Amino acid sequence: PSHYEAFESSKHVIYTGAAPNQHIIPLAEHLLQNYGTRAYCVGSNYIWAWENNKIMREALYGAGGVVLAERYFPVGEFDFDAVIEQIIDARPNFVFNTLIGVSAYAFFRAFRRAAEARGIDQPRVFPIASCSLAEPELVEIGPEACAGHVSSSVYFESIQTAANIAFVASYGRRFPNAGPTSADAEASYLAVHLLARAVRRARSADPFAVRAALPHIAIEAPQGEVHVDRDNRHCHLTPRIGVSNASGGFDIIYEAAR
Repeated sequence: PSHYEAFESSKHVIYTGAAPNQHIIPLAEHLLQNYGTRAYCVGSNYIWAWENNKIMREALYGAGGVVLAERYFPVGEFDFDAVIEQIIDARPNFVFNTLIGVSAYAFFRAFRRAAEARGIDQPRVFPIASCSLAEPELVEIGPEACAGHVSSSVYFESIQTAANIAFVASYGRRFPNAGPTSADAEASYLAVHLLARAVRRARSADPFAVRAALPHIAIEAPQGEVHVDRDNRHCHLTPRIGVSNASGGFDIIYEAAR
């Protein structure tokens, strides 16, 4: 159910999370059109960051852009002072962030502090763009540094559709202490409902019967209509780009037509 780096298509897996053409490529196009061609990549040292940075790098180079540097850190790293100094000195048009978990939260806070200490408006001068930043993570970053970040996703809690308003309300009642919803929450919800509808259509829980039924099902999901591709078992999802705000949510600034 999570955003992932793709490069697989197992006949035994149904993918309800976004693949790179649904989150990295729209983000690269948005950054090139609105911020510039010079990127600095910072990530956690594992496959998610390696592959996402590879895709971002190829997208930028294909449009005449450049990656000034790629820096990787152990998962769980907290010390980013040196790389932040390097970023400020390099003057990229944007930072592409593929850090995860506590490392990402520490990086956002440290970058904001370092920029403010120099009188720099960090979101304007050094915008940080991610394809894994969701509402619960803004809570973890904290109010002092959660606003002004660019995120590419297929789902934001702020989507104003009847299906999503009902989903957010239901989620809050079912999980009153879980905080806001997220793309992972919606993708997990999709997975359960797709499975239930496929079992109903197949009149069987046999995995092969369920798999055969899935391409015939469409769901009016919180993010919009979703269905499973017959050939690669990934979901058709709607790309969006949001900018985080001080209230811990995202203002949606781009939405694909389908």
